[in-house]
Amino acid sequence: MTTLPTHVTRDATLRVKILDACGMTCTFCHDEGTPVAADNKPGLPIVSAGRSGRVSIYAETNGCTFIPGRVDADGTFRRVVADLRDALDLHEMHLTGGEPTLHPDVAGITAVAVEEGYRVRMTSNGERGDRALPGCAAAGLEKVNFSIFGTTPEELAEVQHERYRNPKLAARKIEALQRSIATCVEHGMAANANVVVLDETHIPRVHRILDEWAPQLSVRLLNSLDHGDASVTAIERVLAERGARPVARYVTRGVSGARTEYELPDGRRVFFKQIRPVRLPTTCAGCRWNNDRDCQEGFYGTRLYRGDDGRYWVGVCIQRMDLCRPVEEFLTSSLVDEIRALRDGEEVA
Repeated sequence: MTTLPTHVTRDATLRVKILDACGMTCTFCHDEGTPVAADNKPGLPIVSAGRSGRVSIYAETNGCTFIPGRVDADGTFRRVVADLRDALDLHEMHLTGGEPTLHPDVAGITAVAVEEGYRVRMTSNGERGDRALPGCAAAGLEKVNFSIFGTTPEELAEVQHERYRNPKLAARKIEALQRSIATCVEHGMAANANVVVLDETHIPRVHRILDEWAPQLSVRLLNSLDHGDASVTAIERVLAERGARPVARYVTRGVSGARTEYELPDGRRVFFKQIRPVRLPTTCAGCRWNNDRDCQEGFYGTRLYRGDDGRYWVGVCIQRMDLCRPVEEFLTSSLVDEIRALRDGEEVA
């Protein structure tokens, strides 16, 4: 058996939830750990699902104490990301939501981050990318990871709230996504397709993306932790059907993400992304979720949120939002040293 070359980098990423709004109602959404703002009010018990049709699957159990608000490209945001940059030696920012392209000043947020020394990427479902992404590109956005939940209207409608399982609406969402991908490529940004493969019924979706969607897309296949071996088997099968051969492994030291690169016969590259069992050694030690069954993503990295009261929060786990701290408290806490020590000292097999 040939040992794949392994490329190891040190985590230096800050994930920033810039707003909560989203035009989709995907039934599996974790919403970066926060409750859906439209369905929750301060002072009332937090619910994971409400009248909007959107969900935040961990919201009722993860101990989150704030309702998410919108990040503004102002002096406070600049100071916060500069302080976190210096404390954790960060140089990459990943914009999340909700749906980042719905933010009215996502280009301004990008510009501030770039000015503070960050390379900026984004995860998007493509709802408004054809209008938002040109400004983001001009501001310095480098890459967009497009989350693809369906390649046909029927596929996309199937994973939406039952009130919105409308193929006509889903068709418009897919058309918007395809326009966003084209805009991304046109403006010189890298475009990735993130596809969660639940089981073998999702295999045709992967083939359709590779055969019919923009060839410039770098396709990343993600296994579903909830679907276990069925998900992994399906990804392995689709790679075999495409004649893919593994060529390299990429690991980010200090966080749970890792991926294996495959080459297709036509030279195109496909990535299989999996979660490694990485934990914060002290913070995670006594957690009730800290086992191979219940911990969904391990320590995935540092996240930044803004509450609806304007306060910024730093989080380290979407299943344990009770660990979130106001940014001022986080910066003086032992978590900073714990995160840095994990990134510097983790041994990667």
